[in-house]
Amino acid sequence: MLRPRSAGTHRPHPASGHGIIDDMTITDTILPVDRTEDGITILRLTPNPAKPRGGVVVLDAWLLDAIDATMAEIAAGPTPTGFVLASDSERVFVAGADLAEIDALDDEALLAYLEKGAAAYQRIATLACPTVAAINGAALGGGLEIAMHCDALVGTVVGTDEKPWRIGLPEAGLGLCPGWGGTQMLPTRIDPSVAIQSTATGRTFKSTEVPEGLLDLMVPARDLRTAAYTWIREHRGAEQDRIAHAAPRSINDSNRDSIAGGLESAAAATEADDASNAVFEAVRVGLADGWNPAIAAERRLLTGLRHTETARTRLEAFLSKA
Repeated sequence: MLRPRSAGTHRPHPASGHGIIDDMTITDTILPVDRTEDGITILRLTPNPAKPRGGVVVLDAWLLDAIDATMAEIAAGPTPTGFVLASDSERVFVAGADLAEIDALDDEALLAYLEKGAAAYQRIATLACPTVAAINGAALGGGLEIAMHCDALVGTVVGTDEKPWRIGLPEAGLGLCPGWGGTQMLPTRIDPSVAIQSTATGRTFKSTEVPEGLLDLMVPARDLRTAAYTWIREHRGAEQDRIAHAAPRSINDSNRDSIAGGLESAAAATEADDASNAVFEAVRVGLADGWNPAIAAERRLLTGLRHTETARTRLEAFLSKA
C-alpha cells in the first residue's frame, strides 16, 4: 500500500517549479514516489544503491525489479490523475541499460532480462491517465525507450554555457539493436525515415538539435516539473483512445503507410550490416504483426547480434573504457 509520510512532510521537489502544489512523498515503495494534491503521481528513478555509478541512473536488473514493484504499488493504490516519470540523477535522465551486466548473461537469461523490462515499462503505458516523461538530461537506449512508454516527453533547455545532452538509440553503434520497443516507437514520434535510419546506424541527437516531434516541450530545468504537470492537466479527459492503450505509441493502422515509406527510404540510404538489418527486420515485423510480435523480434535479434564479430569487438572496447 502507498502510505504518505506523517503530517508536516509536504515539501516541494527541487525540480517542481514555482506556483505548483507541493509534492507529498509516499513511503513503503522501493523507488521514491511523490503525489500532488490533485492526484498526479511522480515516479523517481534512482541509481542502484549497491552500484551508485556516481549518481547515474542505469537500467540494471535491480532497477527493472524496482520499477515493476513500484508500478504495481501505484496500480494498487488510488487511481492517478496523471503520471510523471522522473529521474533523481543530476547528471542524466537514464543512461541506458547496464551493458556489463547484459554481457555477462547467457542467452536465456538475457531474454528473461529483456522481458522483465518490457513488462515493467508496460505498466506505465497502460495507465489510464495522461503520462509524461520529465527528461532532465541524457536519455539513451533503454532510457529513451522507457520514456517513450509515456504519452508526452518534456525536456530541458541547456544554457548557452552548458554542454547539450544527448537523446537517441545508440545500440547499432555497438553492433546491437534496441530491445525494448525503440524500433516501433521512435518512427511514430519523428519523421519515420530519420527515425529508422538513426536507429539503424546508432546516431543520437544533441538536445539542441532534437528532431521535430520527439519532445513535446522544452523548458528551463527549473520549470520541468511545472511543465509536466501543466501538460497533464491540459490533457485530462482528452485522447482517451490513446491514453487507455494496451501498448505505447507505436506502429498501427493510422501510421503504417508512412512508416513503411520511411523504412524503404532508410534502407536505401543505409549501408547494410547485421545491426541495421536487424532494425529493418524489427520494423517489418511491426508493420505486419504489431507491437507484441515486434518487441519479441527485437529481443531475439538483440540476443543473436551480441555474438557477432562486430558486436564482440565493439562491446569489449566499450566495456574496457567503462
